[in-house]
Amino acid sequence: MRHRLAVRVQPGASADRIEGRGQDEAGRLFLKVRVRARPADGAANAAVEMTVAKALGLGKSAVRVVTGDKNRLKGLEIEGPPELAGVIEGWLADERKAD
Repeated sequence: MRHRLAVRVQPGASADRIEGRGQDEAGRLFLKVRVRARPADGAANAAVEMTVAKALGLGKSAVRVVTGDKNRLKGLEIEGPPELAGVIEGWLADERKAD
C-alpha cells in the first residue's frame, strides 16, 4: 500500500532525526525532519528517505521523495502495510517528537 507524507526538511543539522509536526500558513500539516546532509547532488533527499524509512522500520527503498526535489517542503511516497497510515497520522497529530 502507498502512503503520502509531507515533510519540511532542515539540511545541515547536527543529527538525522524527526522533530515532530509543523503547520504552514494554510493549515496543512507536515513532519519536520532534520538531516546532516547538505542539499547537494540529492544528498539531503536521500538522507530524508533513509531517516523516515528507519523511523518506520522499513527498508530504504520503501520511501521516495516524489515532489519538492529542490525545496524544503517535500512530498514522500511510502510503500508499506496499511498499519503505517495510523503511525503517520499519529506523527501529524502529536506535538511531541516522532522518534
